[in-house]
Amino acid sequence: QVQLVESGGGLVQAGGSLRLSCAASGSIFSINAMGWYRQAPGKQRELVAAITSGGSTNYADSVKGRFTISRDNAKNTVYLQMNSLKPEDTAVYYCTAGTVVGLRWGQGTQVTVSS
Repeated sequence: QVQLVESGGGLVQAGGSLRLSCAASGSIFSINAMGWYRQAPGKQRELVAAITSGGSTNYADSVKGRFTISRDNAKNTVYLQMNSLKPEDTAVYYCTAGTVVGLRWGQGTQVTVSS
């Protein structure tokens, strides 16, 4: 089993920055890609960014140029640096880890961007 614990969410004004962290523990040897999803009220959950064990990344079009995903394999931690935040980035952000037995989810962390 893989456990994921997110941190770093909070309230920020539009134009500000936040950095989310996600620490993985447990059967970390089984993890390949890690990523971040988000879900805003009344909307479907969407992929924000993902990173493979080799460091390849992909981003949702809505966050390209503003968000950066990175991974510290030594610390089993993935980060999401979010800059130039907009009110529409307000959502619960979930860390994910792709494993050989499926996708594991963190508990989520709230990000609120005020206008």
